[in-house]
Amino acid sequence: MTPCPTDPTAADSTADDRTGGDRDRLRELLDAVLADEHSNLDEMATGAFSSPFHFSRQVSRGAGESPVALRRRVLLERAAWLLQHGKTVTEVAFDSGYESVDGFARAFTRAFGHSPGRAASTGRTAPSEHSHWLPAPNGIHFHSPTVLYVDSGTPTTESAGDVLMIMVRHDLDDIDTLLDAAKGVDEREWTRRRLPGHEPLHWNGPEESLAQVMSHLVADKQPWLATIEGADMPPGPPSDLSALVELQRELTPRWLALVRDIDRRNAWQDRVIDALCDPPESFLLSQIVAHVLTFSAHRRQLARWMLRDVGVDVRTLDPDPIMWHRKHSGGF
Repeated sequence: MTPCPTDPTAADSTADDRTGGDRDRLRELLDAVLADEHSNLDEMATGAFSSPFHFSRQVSRGAGESPVALRRRVLLERAAWLLQHGKTVTEVAFDSGYESVDGFARAFTRAFGHSPGRAASTGRTAPSEHSHWLPAPNGIHFHSPTVLYVDSGTPTTESAGDVLMIMVRHDLDDIDTLLDAAKGVDEREWTRRRLPGHEPLHWNGPEESLAQVMSHLVADKQPWLATIEGADMPPGPPSDLSALVELQRELTPRWLALVRDIDRRNAWQDRVIDALCDPPESFLLSQIVAHVLTFSAHRRQLARWMLRDVGVDVRTLDPDPIMWHRKHSGGF
């Protein structure tokens, strides 16, 4: 049995009983709730090819929130984010589907406890990362540029007793460090084969050059995320450094949110089933995270060796999680 995270339609058994095990259908329902062209329950239901009664019941059961309440809350979160980023109250009011600025202001004030004008003025300083979020029963929030984000907390320093999160955060930060160190490497050295025949996972392709090692280091979380989230499979990983930097920036919050959510729900024994593998593969969530951390640690050390071979001074790129945690926890 070898890992095969390649199924764009994999059944996600991490969904609880509220979803009826049909994660893809819930995603379709949420798409209908949040579509720009749908402003009321009838339009949402029509977009999901359902009756309003069954649509409302399915969304409420799957998301723990009625479709109308979910749409209203996410649009208000979007409005707060837009205000924080320079839009005027009038622009945001009509953009959010309100017929008058007064109506929007009343709804916004009831939800956030302060006026939209205050949100606009505080936003011109430095709004906190999730200051536009409202309480939610399902963790679904507006989060530009990805539109929706699953809330799992945002501590910047992990507890010294949380070994898993120290390893996860250290892994992500260390990848950032290596990507930054590689910026001075020219194209010839970036793509030169340094380890002919090196293929740590035979189903995953060669990792002979710095470009290939860094590509796998960044992108190999992506198929797992897509399988667990029930998303479409991503295209093949990029090898261009600038594209890898952007991909790392996009994957980091998703991976953190996923691991924290699994840990918070104690869902490590939940499974995802990849039906396109032959034969179909079943993976524990604990196995997936262990797999990613194991091969990421291997690649990070290999990347250091290759960078040193190029001529990059890697003595300042300390790989030790002890030193990383001391730096990020004030020395303790």
